[in-house]
Amino acid sequence: MSATLYQQIQQFYDASSGLWEEIWGEHMHHGYYGADGKLKKDRRQAQIDLIEELLKWSGVQQAENILDVGCGIGGSSLYLAGKFNASATGITLSPVQAARATERAQEAGLSGRCHFQVANAQEMPFADDSFDLVWSLESGEHMPDKAKFMQECYRVLKPGGTLIMVTWCHRPIDESPLSQDEQKHLQDIYRVYCLPYVISLPEYEAIASELPLQNIRTADWSIAVAPFWNIVIDSAFTPQAIFGLLRSGWSTIVGALSLGLMRRGYERGLIRFGLLCGNK
Repeated sequence: MSATLYQQIQQFYDASSGLWEEIWGEHMHHGYYGADGKLKKDRRQAQIDLIEELLKWSGVQQAENILDVGCGIGGSSLYLAGKFNASATGITLSPVQAARATERAQEAGLSGRCHFQVANAQEMPFADDSFDLVWSLESGEHMPDKAKFMQECYRVLKPGGTLIMVTWCHRPIDESPLSQDEQKHLQDIYRVYCLPYVISLPEYEAIASELPLQNIRTADWSIAVAPFWNIVIDSAFTPQAIFGLLRSGWSTIVGALSLGLMRRGYERGLIRFGLLCGNK
């Protein structure tokens, strides 16, 4: 991971994570609004529902040792550790996030089983065959080398273990390449959210096949999660959020002002919410 990108991602999440928790809580990912995206529900419940729907979809019913790649402030790690009575390790590029996740583990009485650290997902500080569940929820889009990232997830996965990866993608390009306008739209998103690039779900599936991951399954849940961005936009214009944005600094303000880029990306079918799971 290039030093510049590494620093951009770290600084973005160092600056914005406190405000996100204040407004939205511990889960820093999309919500699930039913297969057709039309269910009305509490925004935090929608985020928990996404985790539960992912577990149901992937068939994971138990785990003992979990790795949360791109753990944020520990939302998924702590939820999964509590649900499965498991040990969980979370990695992030943000020291602010790692420290807050550690505090939250203590508050939840899970500090003996949940540990968080700053680490690069493309060079993980773990032995081969360490985890029976590798969970990556909306972190793959930040990776500058998608193949290297998936190779690392595979390396640390125990034989028989499960990888669940959910990531922002662009539409498949097998029938038509991205237009110039679509490429510009993506570049605007990359610049705001510190992304090197995204790829399509079929491209991720091809990488997974080469690992070689077994029992590979993929799904596109774009419709189910798309309402999330309208709800985030609405929440960004409350007095609490506006004051928080002013405290958080310029990169967070730019991110908030650019939320419409993601909403339009979903509306035009350019941005896709891709799921992939498989076993080692």
